[in-house]
Amino acid sequence: MTTETTTAPSRYARQLMTRIRAFDARHPWVWDTAVTASWTAAALVDAAGGWRTTARDPSVPVWLVATVTLALTLPLYGRRRRPLAVLAVMACAAMVGDVSGAFLQADYLQALPLFHIALSRPPRALLWALALIAPPLVTGTLRFPQEPWDQPVVPTLWAYALVALLGIAVRSRRDERAHEVRLAATAERARIAREMHDIIGHNLSVITGLADGGRYAAAKNPERAAQALDAIGTTSRQALAELRRLLGVLHEDDETATRTPQPTLTDLEPLIEGVRKAGLPIQADLPPTDPTLSTLPAGAQLTVYRVLQEALTNTLKHAGAGATATVRLSHTPEALELLVTDTGTPSPTPAQGNGITGMRERTARYDGTLETGPLPTGDGWRVRLRLPLEDSPS
Repeated sequence: MTTETTTAPSRYARQLMTRIRAFDARHPWVWDTAVTASWTAAALVDAAGGWRTTARDPSVPVWLVATVTLALTLPLYGRRRRPLAVLAVMACAAMVGDVSGAFLQADYLQALPLFHIALSRPPRALLWALALIAPPLVTGTLRFPQEPWDQPVVPTLWAYALVALLGIAVRSRRDERAHEVRLAATAERARIAREMHDIIGHNLSVITGLADGGRYAAAKNPERAAQALDAIGTTSRQALAELRRLLGVLHEDDETATRTPQPTLTDLEPLIEGVRKAGLPIQADLPPTDPTLSTLPAGAQLTVYRVLQEALTNTLKHAGAGATATVRLSHTPEALELLVTDTGTPSPTPAQGNGITGMRERTARYDGTLETGPLPTGDGWRVRLRLPLEDSPS
């Protein structure tokens, strides 16, 4: 039997429970009505005569037994919204039943609102619940002393305590799942923000460079200006396509849904060419297609692409007029290395913005190292990325 076969029933069970919870969230009255009706019917069957088998005084009027039974069951409809109030009503009914000597088995239905108190209310609410449950037990036992008072009281309180512990356990598990969902949502928001920063920041920088070049060329070389406008249109469409792909993922609920391919190492040359058109001279040294590099995880290839994209974007924005850049991609059997340098004048106090932070986060995910800073000569900037080829993402 394969793992897929053994996990299929559990997966279907989880899906079924998810659908049931979703239906209950939309129509809570259905489940509340069903629970109340079923327990009321069962309690009324007991009130028809079976209650005398446990009664201390079988002569209790039937109308009183029926009234107490309904007071113990009908309030169950509101046990999820106001469990403490429901338990207070049921405790009063239990007090009447125990003092009269009926000792109805429906008294144990107080465990239902007690469970919801432990599930949804502050811990101190359990003290109020104990103050409501204990008096009917003790009073009825003292009024009809057929055995030591603690024998019927203590086991019943222990049973209620186990119910409360079950509610606390379910609540802890639910809070843990909610915390995991919040962490996942935070991580996803950070990922989307990082992707949007890279896509928008880079393409706007390229568009700005193309627009500046086209403005200067418009008077002397209209053909060059037209080429710049064409490049601006192409870059804008590429940016919109990437944003649509990124935001389109948010509407996909199926985990196995097909995703639009992310940029890989084969897209580095088009990226560099687009920046060249924006006016930044780039000398690139990219190795030919290598089977070793094709085995690099898609996420790691995207990391190389985004780091190069961010490095060239920063050069466009900060290196100044006349700057040039050099890109060198190399690899050994152990690691892949990307080196990007420029001839701009670095700021004395470079800002550690979202771009560099995003590059470090991407690099750390694949156990790589990232070095950024001025060149040793003090003239120019360097970005060096190193990713191991053998390790999978940590």
